[in-house]
Amino acid sequence: MESFDVAIIGAGPGGYVAAIRAAQNGLKVALVEKDARLGGTCLNVGCIPSKALLESSEVFYVAAHEAAAHGVRLAPPELELPTMLARKRTIVEELTAGLALIMKRHKVTVVSGSGRLTGPGRVEVETAQGPRTLEAKHLVLATGSEPTPLADLPFDGRRVVSSTEALSFEAVPPRLAVIGAGAVGLELGSVWRRLGAQVTVIELLPQIVPFADKQLAKALEKSLRDLGLEFRLKTKLVGAELRDDGVTLHLLDAKQQPEMLAADRVLVAVGRRPFAKGLGLEALGVATDERGRVKVNGELQTNVPGVWAIGDLVAGPMLAHKAEEEGIAVADRIAGRPAHINYDAVPAVVYTAPELAQAGLTEDQARERGIDCQAGKFYFQSNGRAKTMGQTDGLVKVVAEAATGKLLGVHIVGPHASDLIAEAALALELGATAQDLARTCHAHPTLAEALKEAALAVDRRSIHG
Repeated sequence: MESFDVAIIGAGPGGYVAAIRAAQNGLKVALVEKDARLGGTCLNVGCIPSKALLESSEVFYVAAHEAAAHGVRLAPPELELPTMLARKRTIVEELTAGLALIMKRHKVTVVSGSGRLTGPGRVEVETAQGPRTLEAKHLVLATGSEPTPLADLPFDGRRVVSSTEALSFEAVPPRLAVIGAGAVGLELGSVWRRLGAQVTVIELLPQIVPFADKQLAKALEKSLRDLGLEFRLKTKLVGAELRDDGVTLHLLDAKQQPEMLAADRVLVAVGRRPFAKGLGLEALGVATDERGRVKVNGELQTNVPGVWAIGDLVAGPMLAHKAEEEGIAVADRIAGRPAHINYDAVPAVVYTAPELAQAGLTEDQARERGIDCQAGKFYFQSNGRAKTMGQTDGLVKVVAEAATGKLLGVHIVGPHASDLIAEAALALELGATAQDLARTCHAHPTLAEALKEAALAVDRRSIHG
């Protein structure tokens, strides 16, 4: 039996970051991963490969539809999908290989195999060479999540697919149906629409990106409709017919009228569920909730002493960066150091074009908490940098407490929103006011000036709005 201070099961963003921080804190660390490469869903079949395809498909779309407006005349571009997919694979391979080197540098013991809890402070790993038992004072569960299937439309990997298969279609599907208008569905729908697919997004709720501010969700929907995505909102899937050459979906539309939709492929993107299969939670009596998530307290401790859980395995937004922050917090707490996570300042991003990003509360959420708030808005059509880029869709909305001006939330639909939201997250973390943002000098001309203008608009003092 090998002894460690900390044994972590799962090497996704939460697990590998926890391992690095624990090693930095002087602890002896084991990191258990069932897949051949480190990085979990995010690096291998999630965040990174999807962003690679989003970038490549945007280059193709710009060359075909927007370059001429800049005085760049191109012959109709030709898609080489195998080259695009190879580029995606290379990026993933480079990042995961780099991660393995980081583990060696920090002297983290990486154990390849499926780990399960077998007793207090004990993990058994099924490796290619046979069982391997690890003993540790602290166990961190970081096994992440998996795509949620639909009971009436299970994944078959060919006609009905998850996000994993939708990253590697061997050809552009003529007709792609996407069930679910969250980040995954919209991002992958955008990829294949730019490359030539007819894409229809089906959503049970009345707005896309259900977690987002209503006005910004509507603005993003308009931009995506302009791209060519079709939307069926307030629409329910009630059945499906699978054939060798495709799928026919049976729907009930917003008026409860039956409708049929034929597709070559169907991407089911209705969410993800915690992956705890085979983890051995029962062996130690680790408590879970009705959704299969591991129950933790405010310190990310489970009901079993010495056992912690983070990331998609616990409640909260299923975001890689949220898992990373929890991994750092747990590693610091194990080492006796202070740790803090402000969940209200965790940003969320949809990497479409334009992007949607937000941090903090929406107006509706603030009012649900009994906070009297006011909002300032600024549209990118009045921003000089956005004009020069030819990307003027969208706006910035700043939400602040009416009495004090305390910043409550920032919501952006527009170019590079994923980068702009970092300033907002920092301001929220530091307890800034809208006036603090408004008084901060921003370089001109930049997209970030839109954030300053929206902050000024909270007090109806916008300069260019």
